[in-house]
Amino acid sequence: MPKTRKMLSDWNAPYIQSLVKLIKTQSKSTLAHWAVDYAEGVILPLWSKHYPDDMRPQNALNAAREWLAGKIKLPEAKKQILECHAAAREADGKPAAQAAARAIGQCASTIHSARHCIGLALYGAIAVSYDTLGTKVPWEQLEQCVAVECGRMLDALRAVAVDDEPNPAKIDLKC
Repeated sequence: MPKTRKMLSDWNAPYIQSLVKLIKTQSKSTLAHWAVDYAEGVILPLWSKHYPDDMRPQNALNAAREWLAGKIKLPEAKKQILECHAAAREADGKPAAQAAARAIGQCASTIHSARHCIGLALYGAIAVSYDTLGTKVPWEQLEQCVAVECGRMLDALRAVAVDDEPNPAKIDLKC
């Protein structure tokens, strides 16, 4: 049985590099909205499938939205985000759910630091792949699914991207 990966780690993969290229041209606000929206629409249902009564990931996304709307301060949002990260740690043994909670925590954390948005791909794509294919298939099959999901993420970012963004986030993604 192949070893379960907790996240993607090949920064040179074309599906990651395509995202990184566009991410570096966008503002923190655009990236946060994109990451939170995508996480809520695609990744949160993966968590809810395994833990329907655990609202910590949803609460983190709600807090990020409230911060973006100016309704709460960052320390209040960070409490909810940290709770989401705790949910991920507690989901050990359920790879799709664990990766989903990690992705959601990273997406919500984009309000603090724009570079966290890449967590959508690094954790979220693997969550989708595990949910779709399971954990017992060869990595090559999972990676095909990952590439497709990252393509969907890229399409979603393109849909909200600001052409010639005057205020791109200063992001060092170490890749």
